[in-house]
Parts: sequence; structure tokens; C-alpha cells
Amino acid sequence: MSAAPVNGLQEPSEADTADAASKKAVKYDSGARDLEKVTDYAEEKEVISVDQFQGAMSIIGDRRNREAAEKRAKENELMKVSIKKEDVDLIVKEMEIPRNLAERTLRVHHGSVVNALIALTN
Repeated sequence: MSAAPVNGLQEPSEADTADAASKKAVKYDSGARDLEKVTDYAEEKEVISVDQFQGAMSIIGDRRNREAAEKRAKENELMKVSIKKEDVDLIVKEMEIPRNLAERTLRVHHGSVVNALIALTN
């Protein structure tokens, strides 16, 4: 028994239904492939950006370590400079500054009271 058109519309046959389903599946597969390409690209970009971030962090860490080592070396050099207690007392009394600042300024100026006072007044 053939299907009679209802209201001028004919019901789709099994072949038409199968074709529509296969077209839908192809369209879905195509969309899934496109989505997969996009997500793969995004994941690759994430991995690259994470690697770049870690590289930048290691460079920053290396620079900080190098600067800290240079600062320690400079402080060790300054500690080798001999200064007189009387000179430190004079600068602390006259300039009214903390003792550690007076000592450091004297060490930077190799124990020269005149140069240390000039540096502190400028």
C-alpha cells in the first residue's frame, strides 16, 4: 500500500530518511573535526605559553639570584674596609643618624670622614 499524500505533502521514504540521517552524520562529523582542530590548536598554544612562562620565570629567578650574589659580594667587600670607632661616633653625633648608616657610609668612602660627611649632607 503506497502512502497517499496528506494535505499535499508526501511522507518521506526510508531512502530519503537514510539520506537525511547520513547527511546529518556527515555534517556532525565535519563539525566535530573542526572543533577538534580548534581545541588542538588552543591546547598547543597553552603548552607553548606555559613553556614560555616557565622560561621567563627561570630567567627572572636567575637574575634575582645573580643580583643577590653581587650584593652579598659588595657587602663582604665593604666589611673588609677598616673604620675607626671615633669616626663613627663623630658622624652619629654630628649628623644625628643611626650608627649602622654612619658605619656603612664610612665603609663606602673607605674610612674617609670628610667624604662620608659630604655624601651625607648632599
